[in-house]
Amino acid sequence: MAMRLGLTQNLRTEQRLVQSPQMIQAMQVLQYPLLELMDRIDQELQENVLLEVPEKDVPETSTEPDTSQNEGQDDPNMETVFEKLDNSSETDTAFETLDLLEQRSSDLGTHRVARGEDEDSRIQLLMNTPGPSETLSEHLINQLILLDLDEDLHELVELIIYSLDRDGRLVSTSEELAEEAHCSLEEIEEAIHVVQSLDPGGVGAQNLEECLLLQLDGMPGVPEIVRTIVQNHLEDLSLNRLPRIARATGSSIEEVKDAVEFMRSHLHPHPGAPYGQVMNQVISPDVIVNEIDGRFEIKIERGGIPELRISSVYRKLLQEAKGDKKVLDYLRKKIESAKWFIDAITQRQSTIERIARAIVDTQSEFLRKGVRYLKPLRMQDIADEVGVHISTVSRAISGKYIQTPQGIFDMKRFFSAGTRSETGEMVSQQAIKQKTQEIIQKEDKQHPLSDDAIVHILEEDGIKIARRTVTKYRKSLGIPSSTQRRSY
Repeated sequence: MAMRLGLTQNLRTEQRLVQSPQMIQAMQVLQYPLLELMDRIDQELQENVLLEVPEKDVPETSTEPDTSQNEGQDDPNMETVFEKLDNSSETDTAFETLDLLEQRSSDLGTHRVARGEDEDSRIQLLMNTPGPSETLSEHLINQLILLDLDEDLHELVELIIYSLDRDGRLVSTSEELAEEAHCSLEEIEEAIHVVQSLDPGGVGAQNLEECLLLQLDGMPGVPEIVRTIVQNHLEDLSLNRLPRIARATGSSIEEVKDAVEFMRSHLHPHPGAPYGQVMNQVISPDVIVNEIDGRFEIKIERGGIPELRISSVYRKLLQEAKGDKKVLDYLRKKIESAKWFIDAITQRQSTIERIARAIVDTQSEFLRKGVRYLKPLRMQDIADEVGVHISTVSRAISGKYIQTPQGIFDMKRFFSAGTRSETGEMVSQQAIKQKTQEIIQKEDKQHPLSDDAIVHILEEDGIKIARRTVTKYRKSLGIPSSTQRRSY
């Protein structure tokens, strides 16, 4: 049987979900946290000359008709205006007008996005915000300037400094550095010695033991047992094996505990960590919840989000663009883009408010009494209640914070799987973690509770979970094992 080769055309009917640019923009705006949304608004204001912020403090002096009632909304006469201009025989271009207007908007950007006292507050906040902290390499290089080193050694020391990791450790071996710098091993070791002499003590070490010994070398009055522990018993110390250290050093438990306390007070295992840290970011809650007369009131925080509108200047530009197809198309796109963006922000605020209301109604006991009363909650449950897709809930809570009487929380905190208690009620994982933490905080530190013992205590409260689950929760809370928690 011969096979026939060739090109053919076939018709096929299928359903396919295609996302329009407006849908994509709406999803992006919904997902933005408050501060990122502010940046996006500023960007839109710079890119779209027909989008503006009304200046409430400046009286309207224009003789054109008042359009304040229709700001940010569809103008019912918009399409009629375009049709009339499309059919007009007048053909004067307005590209120069648009270019001048965009240039003026760029030069006077602060005028277009002026926010009165809010803007002044933001500027003052920026002026009073400390600059980025000094990095470890900058700190070391500044010291290097004061040293009298020959040019070759100076270059090798700089190579060592820029080879340190964030903790101040040397991640490359002396041999690797010598090969990279095309110098002898003796020369590179001399450069490492110079780096190790700089502040903070312990930089330039290749491991924890060397880092701590470098710090001890420049410290007066160091107990001998401290140096012995650093050289021989760091692993025992990490596992809290104080009796083994006492037996090996011929010391008492109290002497070992004093030595450990000396190390905690005087030694830093990560000498480079304090330098060049990223400053804590300001958290701006998107939702504020207050309890008033026993009811929780929800307020969607605008956080300085300006009221946007389509500039009334578009009417003048449309009149000047009679018959010019290119300018009319340009204006039409700008106006539609502004409308879509305004609608996307309005929809964002409405969606977040509806989802926040559903969450608050479900977790009201948590808001009144604390994390132990947090109910198990799935995003699908909120999606069904609000009538949106689960992906919309995910976007709406992503990176958003909610301010409550119990504090400020990431909105994702309210969603947690659960375990059914003996009474038939569902208990959230967060509540079980909180209970576990409270049990460990109340334990006898000389006889800490094992994970099996914690399981039995939880069972007495009607919560039945496996030991491996307790171990997982304990580790997620950053709590060490009972052996490591033991005090001697």
